[in-house]
Amino acid sequence: MTMTDWPRTAAEPTPETASPAAVSGTSTPVSQTPGTVSETAESVSETESGTGTKQSEGRLTGTQKLTASAIVVAALALAGIGLYLSFEHVAQFAHEELRFGSLGKGQLFAVGVDVGIMVMIAVDLLMAWLKRPISWIRYPVWLLTAATVVLNAASGAPEGAWKLLDYVAAGAHGVVPVLFITVVELGRTAIDRVVRPEQEERDSIPWLRWILAPIATARIFRRMRLWGVTSYPEMIRRDQELIAYEQWLKRKYEGDISQASEDELLPMKMAPYGYTVAQALAMPDEQEQAAQEREEEAERRRLDAETRSEVAKAESEAARLRAKGKVELVQAEVDGQTGQARAHARAQVSAAERAAALEQEALDNAVIAEARAREAEAEHKEATEREAKAEADLRAAELERQAAEKRKEAAEADRVAAAEAQAIETQTIAEARKAAAEADKAAAETEQAAAETRRATAETDRKKAEEERRKAIALADIARAQKEAIEAEKAAAETRRAVAEIERAAVEAEDAARLKPRERAVRKVARMALAAGLVPDGKDLADVQRELSELVSLADVQGGLSISSPGTASEYRQEAAELLVGGYRPGQ
Repeated sequence: MTMTDWPRTAAEPTPETASPAAVSGTSTPVSQTPGTVSETAESVSETESGTGTKQSEGRLTGTQKLTASAIVVAALALAGIGLYLSFEHVAQFAHEELRFGSLGKGQLFAVGVDVGIMVMIAVDLLMAWLKRPISWIRYPVWLLTAATVVLNAASGAPEGAWKLLDYVAAGAHGVVPVLFITVVELGRTAIDRVVRPEQEERDSIPWLRWILAPIATARIFRRMRLWGVTSYPEMIRRDQELIAYEQWLKRKYEGDISQASEDELLPMKMAPYGYTVAQALAMPDEQEQAAQEREEEAERRRLDAETRSEVAKAESEAARLRAKGKVELVQAEVDGQTGQARAHARAQVSAAERAAALEQEALDNAVIAEARAREAEAEHKEATEREAKAEADLRAAELERQAAEKRKEAAEADRVAAAEAQAIETQTIAEARKAAAEADKAAAETEQAAAETRRATAETDRKKAEEERRKAIALADIARAQKEAIEAEKAAAETRRAVAEIERAAVEAEDAARLKPRERAVRKVARMALAAGLVPDGKDLADVQRELSELVSLADVQGGLSISSPGTASEYRQEAAELLVGGYRPGQ
C-alpha cells in the first residue's frame, strides 16, 4: 500500500466485512452510510439498551390484551394514588405559603394542576393512538409534574436546618409523580410502536458512555439529532472514519495537513454538516458529473429548441402552402360556380328568346285556329240551315203522307159506294170504277211510299246535319282549347322570360357582391321557390319551410344546383327559407 492509497482501516466497512464494534462495547453496527444528510439509515441494530426496531407482526393475542388491560388499570391506580397523596399537601401549602385566600382556593389550585396534567396526558396518548402525535405536549406535562414534585417537597420541608432524613422525606414526595410520568411515557412509546410499526426507532446511547466520556457523548448526541442519524453504531462508525482519514492525511504529508489539497480536506470541512468521509470525497466527482449533466441537459434543450424551431418553421411553411392551396381551390371553385351561373343565365336568356319565338309561332297558330273556328262556325250555321230544311221536308212529307191517307180513305169510300151502287150500275161501269179504284189505290200506295222515302231522307239529312253540327261544335271547342293552350304557353313564356330576366339580374348582382358559392346556391333555391309560387310575406319560418318543401323538392334542388348530396340540398333549402323570411326578394 502506498501513501496515496486510501487506508483500509476498521473505519471503512464493506459489504463483505463488518465494521468494527463501537467504543463502549456496542453491538454490530449497520453497514453503509445513508445517501444524504437528511436520510436515515435503512436498517438499524439493537443496542445494549434493549430497544430494538423489529416489530411484532399480527394483532394482540388474548393473553396480551389481558396483560395490557392490567397495565392500564395499574397505571390508573398509580395516578389515583399520586393525586391522593399530593392533593392535600399541595392545597395546604398553596393556602398557607402561596397566599391563596382560603383553603378551598388552594384545593382548586391543586385540582387544576392535577386535572391539567391528566388532560394533557390523555390528549398525548389519544393523538399517539391516532398516528398524529404532538411532540411538544409532553414538555408542559413534565413541567407541571416537576412543579407538583417541588410543591410536595416544599410542603414537607423542615422549619430549621436540614437533616439527612429531611432530604429523604422531601424526595419521597416526588417519587409517585415521577413514577407516574415514567409509566405515561412508557405507555405513549408503546402505543406509538403499535400504531406505527414502520416508524424507525432511534438508538439510545449507553449510559456507561455518558459516565465515561460525557463531553464526547454529548457531541455525538447533538450530531445524531442534527443530522437525523438514528443508529448509534452508525454515528460511531462515522467518527472512526473521520479520525482514520485524518491520521492517513498526517502520514501522507508527514504531519502537515495544510499541504493537502482542497479536495482532500473536504471530509474535515463537511463533517460539521453531516457528510461522511466517502460522501465528502465523492462530492467533487459528483459535482463535476452534475455540472456535466447540466451542460448536457442545456445542450439537449438547445438542440430541442432548434429542432422545435425548425419543425415550427416547416409546419408554418406547410400550413402556408396548404392555405394557399385552399385559397386557389376556393378561387377555382368560385370561378367555376360563377362561370356555371353565367352559363346558366345565358341558357335561360336563350330559352327566353326561344320562348318568345315559340310565342310568336303560337300567335300565328292562334290566328289560324281562329280562322278555322270561324270556318267551323260557318259550317255549323250551314248545317243548322240544312237541318231546318230537313225538318221542313220532313213536315211536308208528313203532310203528303196524311193526304195520301185521306185519299186512301176516300178511295175506300168510293169502293164502298161502288159496291153499294153495283146493283144499279152496269157491269162495265163497275169494272171501270173498280179499275179506277185500283189505280187510285196503287197511286195512293205509291204516294205513301214516296212520302215514307222522303221522310226517311229528311231524317237522314237531319241526323247528318246534327252530326255536322256536333262536329262543328267539337272543332270550335278544339280551336278554343288550342287558343287557351296558346294563351297559357304565351303566359308561361312571359313568366319564363321574366324569371330569366330576374335570374340574370340576380346573377349580375351576386357577381357584383362577390358572394360565395354557397350563398349563390341558397339564393338560387330561394328564387326557385318564388318562381314556383311561394309567397313568404307575413308568414313565419315554419310555414315558409313547409310550403318550400312542398313546392321545391330535394330532387329539384339537386338538379338545379348540380349536386348529388340530399343532405346538402336539404341544408340549402332550409337556408333559403330563412333567407326568404329575412326579406330576400330578387331585384330588390
